Amino acid sequence: MKPRRLPAALVAALTLAASLLIGTGQPASANPAGGGRPTPAAYTNPMQLDLPGGFTAASCADPDVIRDGRTWYLYCTTDRASDDTNAPDIGLIPIYRSTDLEHWTYVTAALPAIPSYAAAGAGMWAPDINYVDGRYRLYFAVSDTNLPGGGSAVGVATADSPTGPFTVSQQPVVAPSDIPGNPGSKRSTIDPELVRDHGRSYLFYGGFGGGLSSRVLSADGLSTDPSSQQQIAIDNRYEGAKVVRHGGWWYLMASSTNCCNGPLTGYTVFAARSKNVLGPYLDRHGRSVLDSQVGGTVVVAQNGNRWVGVGHNTMITDFAGQDWMIYHGIDRNDPYYRGAPGYTKRPGLIDPVDWIGGWPEVNAGAGPSDTLHAGPVAQPGERATYHARPVRDVRPGRPIGSLSDEFNSTSLGSQWSWIRQPDPSSYALRNGKLIWDTQSGDLHPPTDNLPAVLTEPAPAGPYVVETKVAMSWPASGCCQNYVQGGLVIYNDDGNYIKLASVSIWNTRQTEIGKNVYPQPSGYPNYGNGVIGPVGRTYTYLRLVRGTAGDLDTYTGYSSPDGLHWDKGATWTQQRSDDTKIGLVSMAGAGFTSTFDYVRVSRPSG
Repeated sequence: MKPRRLPAALVAALTLAASLLIGTGQPASANPAGGGRPTPAAYTNPMQLDLPGGFTAASCADPDVIRDGRTWYLYCTTDRASDDTNAPDIGLIPIYRSTDLEHWTYVTAALPAIPSYAAAGAGMWAPDINYVDGRYRLYFAVSDTNLPGGGSAVGVATADSPTGPFTVSQQPVVAPSDIPGNPGSKRSTIDPELVRDHGRSYLFYGGFGGGLSSRVLSADGLSTDPSSQQQIAIDNRYEGAKVVRHGGWWYLMASSTNCCNGPLTGYTVFAARSKNVLGPYLDRHGRSVLDSQVGGTVVVAQNGNRWVGVGHNTMITDFAGQDWMIYHGIDRNDPYYRGAPGYTKRPGLIDPVDWIGGWPEVNAGAGPSDTLHAGPVAQPGERATYHARPVRDVRPGRPIGSLSDEFNSTSLGSQWSWIRQPDPSSYALRNGKLIWDTQSGDLHPPTDNLPAVLTEPAPAGPYVVETKVAMSWPASGCCQNYVQGGLVIYNDDGNYIKLASVSIWNTRQTEIGKNVYPQPSGYPNYGNGVIGPVGRTYTYLRLVRGTAGDLDTYTGYSSPDGLHWDKGATWTQQRSDDTKIGLVSMAGAGFTSTFDYVRVSRPSG
């Protein structure tokens, strides 16, 4: 279990008792209006991780936290310590301590050495720290092994203290295995998460190759029973499982898309819930995370400030009973270790989690913070200063009739123009719909086989554009890879933002992507996030244009029914006088995209 929670009554008693003490030694301010109780210091992300010699850690990927008494301990994936190559080596899975959850000091490395079954140079990733039966168990992912056939594994180390010394088990808790139905292709045996329910312990683990699974743990926590394995989530969607109990439900939180794509990382945390710890886990639409038309409700996504690629979270509850998420993000203005383009830094972030309508949302829906923010009550006796202010989502307002089209005519409206007009036999307007064959070409990567794009002028100022699209690919099964239909905000063939209903291996998803071209050496051209589930027939897509300084912002929304919407990632894009709104139907011939309408309006709300 991580972290250890106090019952509400005990929290109240400790808070009252601590308020009678003289000082706590915390960087908090006294507040006479609050009866003399100190308040937590405000903070600005990222969390500060101090290293010996006056250096600061540049990254804390895949963080996990546990509390021992009044001290909090933070564990991070093994990475280079700092941008400064003179910084000390911080070893395998660095441990930091804090008394305020904002400023952390390096203590030691958790692992003295890699396990004997780990391949030379293997990464030690995604720590999961737990206090069980008087001892500490640290589970971690081993990126590659020297076992027959290789592959990743889950390891464990044990200690009597949260800072060790840890003894590393020389046998994997979960050994490498093949992806079911794909012999010789190793599954992602990564990202462990210990979950305890009614005296039984389970280990959740997995990633895109093979999906999320659970196994029953042995009594000593050093092994799992392969025969007890259960599938928790479909493959090709989630990794980094975190499971919490709230309001009589088990909530599975997991992250999706590429974790480590520099400034074009669209990593996002999703949630689904179940009354049973082993599922099935359903999102707020009632869609299962095992479904090919995969479920998931957004918990936190990038919001247009400097943080992108926010994900792989843990959860804690402070002494005021407020939940907080600790997770990593990427500064889009400083994404890579100095001198190492392509090596993504992932600083640690902390933000409050609010439960709205039974679902967790970071900062009450505002997303990751990058300005001064009320801090957590990290010590008993402090007075909480954070108060949730739920965000109202932007909605369509006054229509812009000249740019909206219900496709009720037998020909396209005068506002439309083609970039690379397709064969006229490949599209038609019938029964109030634009029916368009999918093309073999794709905008990404830029190639000689570029598809047609149907475009109209984009209005000046903020606006909302929506479409309703049905794809003719099968509802399940593999593989119609990256066949898609949807919206595009088009500057040119190398610079665009896209929101589409897309087939990805055995899943059907809503994808919000960004392409930038050209880019410096070592930088990616394309990055993607995903949003809510596709519809059983039609999927509703919405992009909201805003501004952030001299950049445009585009926030994606999706809905399976046109009534209940999921808000996803926000991408920024360079402003252009030539920006167009467009439709695409592409990335694999043999299917159709059926568009019911395009509606452009001014935003409301």
